[in-house]
Amino acid sequence: MDILEKIITYKRKETEERKQLYPLELLKKSIHFTAPCISLKQYVLRPDKSGIIAEFKRKSPSKGAINPYATVEKISIGYMQAGASALSVLTDESFFGGSNEDLETARKFNYCPILRKDFIVDEYQVYEAKAIGADAILLIAAVLSEEEISRFTALAHRLGMEVLLEFYAENELDACVEEADLVGINNRNLKNFTVNFDHAIRLAEKLPANSIKIAESGIQTPEDVIRLKKAGFDGFLIGELFMRAVSPEMACRDFIRKIQKHSLIETSTTRPL
Repeated sequence: MDILEKIITYKRKETEERKQLYPLELLKKSIHFTAPCISLKQYVLRPDKSGIIAEFKRKSPSKGAINPYATVEKISIGYMQAGASALSVLTDESFFGGSNEDLETARKFNYCPILRKDFIVDEYQVYEAKAIGADAILLIAAVLSEEEISRFTALAHRLGMEVLLEFYAENELDACVEEADLVGINNRNLKNFTVNFDHAIRLAEKLPANSIKIAESGIQTPEDVIRLKKAGFDGFLIGELFMRAVSPEMACRDFIRKIQKHSLIETSTTRPL
């Protein structure tokens, strides 16, 4: 069993247990359940923002502990002050060291789009995402049927949330539903966690031209973002690079400043005399 299969097997069991502990009717009583959502799509495309979706996570299955004692309040506020377009919060506890409480804390201190990053395999988790204050959810094509993707997307939209639909393999593109608000291409193979930008760029070329494309995982340098932006990507989900720093929010700020500096230089060199 590879890592992804192990996670999904555990997630299905965990979700059934959570249904017993926190019934759906209880989720619907959350103060967030009737609150309006903030558009991830709009914020990614805003010209005054960086396109960076800055992620909060404490560990990963492939790298182990990243920043186990990180404070979500400080880092999430710092990310947004640094110029990030949105936040991504890992809520999986067993494999990524996150929690629903992390996202609720980020929601309390930030007015910006927040993506719930988890492995959604059940409608219950879509309701749960809304109840904890998420504006968008991640759906992973590799672990869902086309029918499940359509159903979960429709439910998310009824609850006011948007959907980031993630792909890795070309054969998964058949499950691409036009209702998805954003399309993510994972630079990292979820089966063995290797990174390949060339693969992601080739896959993005096969998507509809009007897709809002998000490059996910494995981004290490501003040059990576610049390359992906030239290849047609609109947004860039970055977590581990920032979270490994002593001050993740400062690392995010410096990263964004380098991208902005490069953009200014490129604009000045291409401007006609």
